[in-house]
Amino acid sequence: MTNEAIRGTTEAWESGQLGASKAHAKRAPAELEAQIDEALGLQAISIRIPRSTIKAYKDIAEIYGVGYQPLMRDAICRWVEGEMKQLLAGAAETHRQEKEPPATDEAASGLSDAPQLPHKRAA
Repeated sequence: MTNEAIRGTTEAWESGQLGASKAHAKRAPAELEAQIDEALGLQAISIRIPRSTIKAYKDIAEIYGVGYQPLMRDAICRWVEGEMKQLLAGAAETHRQEKEPPATDEAASGLSDAPQLPHKRAA
């Protein structure tokens, strides 16, 4: 990158002309990182994942232009959200069924008003 001045416009920031130089980047202090994690409700964990899965996540993350750890976090959060929806739907259905009166065989068949015919036995 040259030392020529870049006009400080919104477009320059969004295009990466400004703010994207590794030479001028530095890691945030640990205290600030902790404050950000707290504000976002994040907690660091340690899990064991097969190397092949991590490699696949890294490959996918590269295609999407994101980090593999945020991609994993997003996948886990989406899975949990989907599971919770299924569990809640199942619980709601169970609750609905418990509130309904039990169906009798006659009521379920719709034949409760039909005349009862004598049963013949096979000879």
